[in-house]
Amino acid sequence: MELSKSDIILSIAGRDKGKLFYVIGTEGAYVLIANGKERKLEHPKRKKLKHVRRVARIDSRVAEKIANGDKVLNSELRRDLAAFSQSYQCQNQGGK
Repeated sequence: MELSKSDIILSIAGRDKGKLFYVIGTEGAYVLIANGKERKLEHPKRKKLKHVRRVARIDSRVAEKIANGDKVLNSELRRDLAAFSQSYQCQNQGGK
């Protein structure tokens, strides 16, 4: 699985299981993730690749800022992930 900066991932293991995060960086077999709430940009979580699943690669302003290395606020991360989460849950509940 190839993850890059600004991808949105779903944690599939650990105490943050089921939560969405942005990939802030990669370190070999690990990714650095943040969501602006539990994990702020100043202290991203280091998580193994096998414990995450890529959900989407979107073209939002926040994703573009992360990819370019520009300054991003925690509030921007929270807002963007909340908006994405709503559409993601609607798509996944359609089949139930």
